[in-house]
Amino acid sequence: MKLSDYSEFPADIPVIAEDELFLYPFMIAPLFLSDENNIRAATKAIEESSLVIICPTKPSHEGEREFDSLYNAGVVGSIMRKVSLPDGRVKVLFQGLARAKVLSKVSDNPLIAHVDVIKATSVNSLKVDAILEIVREKVRTLSTLSNYFPPDLLRTIEENHDYNRIIDLICSTVKLKKEQAYNLFVESNTEKRFLDLIEYLIDEIEANKLQKEIRSKVHTHIEKINKEYFLKEQLKQIQKELGNDTSRDEEIEEYRKKIEAKKEKMSAEAYKEIHKQIERLSRMHPDSSDASMTQTYLDWALEIPFGHESKKELKISEVQNQLDKDHFSLEKPKERITEFFAVKELMELRGMKSSSGAIICFSGPPGVGKTSLANSIAEA
Repeated sequence: MKLSDYSEFPADIPVIAEDELFLYPFMIAPLFLSDENNIRAATKAIEESSLVIICPTKPSHEGEREFDSLYNAGVVGSIMRKVSLPDGRVKVLFQGLARAKVLSKVSDNPLIAHVDVIKATSVNSLKVDAILEIVREKVRTLSTLSNYFPPDLLRTIEENHDYNRIIDLICSTVKLKKEQAYNLFVESNTEKRFLDLIEYLIDEIEANKLQKEIRSKVHTHIEKINKEYFLKEQLKQIQKELGNDTSRDEEIEEYRKKIEAKKEKMSAEAYKEIHKQIERLSRMHPDSSDASMTQTYLDWALEIPFGHESKKELKISEVQNQLDKDHFSLEKPKERITEFFAVKELMELRGMKSSSGAIICFSGPPGVGKTSLANSIAEA
């Protein structure tokens, strides 16, 4: 299909707005149309065997279909096939033929525009060939840093002699921002297109070099960490096999020193139980789950301030006031807490001592106030 098979330009043709893709001549691409205006434009083009222009929406105007929200340039082409999908969308197979500029709006619903093709200006072949060789060099460099250019495409860029075709091929492959793609697309001066493209390729090469350097550093760092971990684990296993697991022995010995330092201040029952758990830990395999639980228990138990007692007097009124200050409602929990401390205060007033310690257990799902109630009691 050639552009000459259709009517002369300038011409009035339907407009399809595209949010994501920036299409180029010679590209064949499927488009999924969900907007009614786009569907009407595609239908009109097929019914009248006319061309259609695909215009990208401007940045931050994606989803809009008004004439002013579109770039005033796009690719003119033909709709090769149209299929209605069950979800209400329409799939069309589009073939780009030429770059074109929108001159004015003709009508709405569907959007029709007065369009003319962009004609490339004459060039100094010797100069442009030299610039083209620089472009090819940059493309080769970029291909070693990224997977943008498959071998077939690289071969096409190397062997093709159509300047604007080469530019369109490269632009359709590299990651350009919409504004950059538009500036390259609408430019009619081939030499300037090449020079602008070289700038974008240099930026892309530098970005890819930086990404590669960062990935290399991260990979090296991860490898180093993994190697250190592997060597440490090997060393641990060797020490275990030789019976020289000094780090484990040092931990057990540290627990023994801590309990002996607190022995005078703790009860005989507490000393006996903690000592029992230390000896139990010394016989466990260090990687077992029981060893981890026992170690956590010992860390917690040996942090208890044995022998330190509060000088504060217990006053039920202070507990009640603090609970009311910090919590709205929760009447039943506050009443139960108040009763608990009322009994303790009454026993103190009568000179009675409790034969056993008492524990208040707060139960319930997260966020119902268990921790905040305990904080209020501690504050009081």
